[in-house]
Amino acid sequence: MVADDLGYAVPLRRPVRRVVSLVPSLTEAIAVSAPGRLVGATDWCVHPVDLDVARVGGTKNPDVHRIVQLAPDLVIASEEENREVDVVHLRAQGVPVWVTDIRSLDGAFESMERVLGAIAAPHRDWLSSAREAWSAAAPVSSGERRRAVVAIWRRPWMFLGRDTYAGDVLRRLGVDNVLADHAERYPRVDLAELPPHDLVILPDEPYRFTADDGPEAFPGRATALVDGQALTWYGPRMIAAPSELARQLGR
Repeated sequence: MVADDLGYAVPLRRPVRRVVSLVPSLTEAIAVSAPGRLVGATDWCVHPVDLDVARVGGTKNPDVHRIVQLAPDLVIASEEENREVDVVHLRAQGVPVWVTDIRSLDGAFESMERVLGAIAAPHRDWLSSAREAWSAAAPVSSGERRRAVVAIWRRPWMFLGRDTYAGDVLRRLGVDNVLADHAERYPRVDLAELPPHDLVILPDEPYRFTADDGPEAFPGRATALVDGQALTWYGPRMIAAPSELARQLGR
């Protein structure tokens, strides 16, 4: 018997042929790695664009009854994106659930290796390509590093805090999150109380920051609008992420 990222047993009683994903980035990873295995995904699972599976609601409010009806061999969830109560309910119905807990780049690679191994996914070349892309990323000297805040929402303003995958991605690109030692992972912080920083990073998800919505709140500060999926999605998008984010960050 295997265990998920949180150490919970995942009772896979037969080869995994039917998967429901409650995590958009992992939906794409499984669709690419094991074509035909996905039978259900959330309404927010927008990649691949031609994905044709049953929709089971949102990441925070999945239709548990509909998921059970799909008779999956495995449900993929995330400690960060999905609610514990839904995971508990599914397990009580006899549905195996694998909960991922990804907080760093290395952790993402390790977690996905284990998930894809558990479902015997036949197409995993992209994972090796992603490792190579990040290994090839040039190190950034201390004198070239930037100090940044990374907004993820406004009204109220929320930022990246401690122990996040996106924070580790930026660190490897020479950008240090000044809220990385905050007690919360996604703190609400008044703009006047932000620590000193020289860059404001505004991704286009989960809040869709644009040139007309976000930079005006930080007059006189350098801002960078970045691809939120390159910053936060673990999966095939990790291949292009270092070069794409470096360009958007002006590195």
